[in-house]
Formats: sequence, C-alpha cells, structure tokens
Amino acid sequence: MSNVLVLGASGQIAQWVVKSLNEQTTVNQTLLLRNPQKLVDIASAKAKVVVGDVLDRALLKSAMDGQDIVYANLAGDDLDAQTAAVIDAMQETGVKRLIFVLSLGIYDEIPGKFGEWNDAIIGEPLKYYRRAADAIEASGLDYTILRPAWLTDEDEVDYEITAKNEAFKGTVVSRKSVGDLITQVILNPATYVGANLGVNKPNTDGDKPYFM
Repeated sequence: MSNVLVLGASGQIAQWVVKSLNEQTTVNQTLLLRNPQKLVDIASAKAKVVVGDVLDRALLKSAMDGQDIVYANLAGDDLDAQTAAVIDAMQETGVKRLIFVLSLGIYDEIPGKFGEWNDAIIGEPLKYYRRAADAIEASGLDYTILRPAWLTDEDEVDYEITAKNEAFKGTVVSRKSVGDLITQVILNPATYVGANLGVNKPNTDGDKPYFM
C-alpha cells in the first residue's frame, strides 16, 4: 500500500490524478487544500481531506507524516515560500519522493516565436517558478519536476516529454494528459527520479496556443 499526499488537491490537474488514484486499490490518498468546495464530489470519496494551507507548517508536517509520495499542484506569487515549506516538511518527516508541477519557459527552453510570446504573457511568474525548481533540485529529495505546455480541458491523453536540456516542443497539452503522467509516476515511483520534464501534446507547434 502506498500513501500519497496531494497538495493543492482542488486544482484541475490534481482532480484528474485524484480520480485516477481512486480506482487503485493499492493507494491511500490524503488531500490538502484550502477550499474543499472546489473538489468534484466523487474525487474525495476515498480520500482523507485536510483543509488548510501548506504555509501552515505544523499542519503540513502532520499531513506529511507517514506518507510515501508527495504530489504538489501549487501556484501563486508566494510559490517560493510554499516550495520551501514543502521541502522542509519532507526533510523533517523523512519523506523522499516528490512530484511537483511548475511551468514551461523557466529555462528559456522554448524556441522561436512561441518562446517570445510565452515570456511576454507569463512574465514575472517565470522567475518564481524557476526559483522553486532550483530549490527542489538542490533539496536532496527524489523529485520529478513537470513543466506542462499551455493547458486545455480536452478529454484526451496524448502527450510527449522533453528533458531539461532539450528544446520544448508543442504549445498545448490537456490537463488530463498531465494528470495521467503524474498518476503513472505515483504508481511507478522509481520512474523519472531526478527528472525535469517538459510535457506537450505532439504536433502542436505554433507561434502560440490555438485558443489564444
């Protein structure tokens, strides 16, 4: 049996993961989130729900205790502080396996006009996403960092990945696809340890996402 803590569990990617893990008999989920009303009803049916903020370090450490894997689906202009809190709690409780969703574009890895457009649109947040990635990589944890393309609500699983030192591909990817990749890593935690992966739908290259 594997114990998984989902941080930011009301996020749209996270809800795909929670739903998928609900179908597994070998996974216990703990969902930490600020607003339980945002959870799809079925999503929390087989999970323990903890209402709170990752910046509540005592609460986070309590939720972390006994977990095998932490999956973080966090955002906000305090992402640096949230990331530091997660790393500290994992180090204090001895939990090693971390999956963390960040953003494309933090390494200037997007070629051409799409890279220029992405930088212009996202702007300042790329800096704190990058600082979060640097902190995770320096943490000594068994991490997997994901950098998804622009997200869609398409009901499909269709994605490819690129490594940190490779040019980013495509412009979009479905939330369901990113959720599927996260679920597969949770179910096979020895995969992609120490990896920092771009995630995109194949054959979606362009100057910007199709819906913009």
